[in-house]
Amino acid sequence: MRPLRNFNTNALLFPLVLVLTLSSCKTENLFSRAPKEGTIPEGNFPKNTDNYSYIIRKDDKINLGVWNNDDLSVGFVFGQINSGVDQGKWLLVDADGNIPVPKIGNLKVEGLTIVEAKKMIATALSQTIQSPIVDLKVLNMEVTVLGEVKLPGKVHLDKEKNTLVEVLGLAGDFDFYGDKKKIQVIRSVDNKPQSITLDLTNLDSLSANNILVHPGDIVYVRAKKRKAWDKTAYSTVIPAASAITAILLIIKTFF
Repeated sequence: MRPLRNFNTNALLFPLVLVLTLSSCKTENLFSRAPKEGTIPEGNFPKNTDNYSYIIRKDDKINLGVWNNDDLSVGFVFGQINSGVDQGKWLLVDADGNIPVPKIGNLKVEGLTIVEAKKMIATALSQTIQSPIVDLKVLNMEVTVLGEVKLPGKVHLDKEKNTLVEVLGLAGDFDFYGDKKKIQVIRSVDNKPQSITLDLTNLDSLSANNILVHPGDIVYVRAKKRKAWDKTAYSTVIPAASAITAILLIIKTFF
């Protein structure tokens, strides 16, 4: 076999160097523009000690319960079976902000807190029922959790006040590449998106960063930079390195 006297092994190393260079690019995240990390726009992202109350909106789906009056209850709030939104037993806040209360008629609840709506319905029912006990539950309170979590998607909220840590727990906790230092919360304020990036790794600032997450918010967990490298390494770098090593061994053996 004719020897390759002028063969340059450095030529085979060039593709590997090129792959390594390309793989060093940082991970591209969905929401890349964010305010300065650690800053909380006053009023837009209240701490969990603030007095937040959910405001009823159009298209909300509501369970209504009146104690000892099953004929006035919708959703069996006080019964043995609590119907969820998938069972279709709820009152819809219509385009005018009203719900049809049995034996009462339409009552406007849009713009009210849950406590205010309960008091208003109880007052209306008190004309026919002595001291009515009314409960009301909004069924469609949700947060969208995206990024590096185990269960991304819509997260249903059973209560009004939910902290960031609680919401992340409902989403199955962080995935392997989740960056706990860069958790983004996006909220619509006056129809304009507002964003904050929070760090949950520092115990001293946990109380300030573990903010209340409101229904309708988007929580996005960014990926660590090493994710891009790992994916490239497993799919490109390692196979390329193995191929180059094999070629070098063949050359050294036969030439």
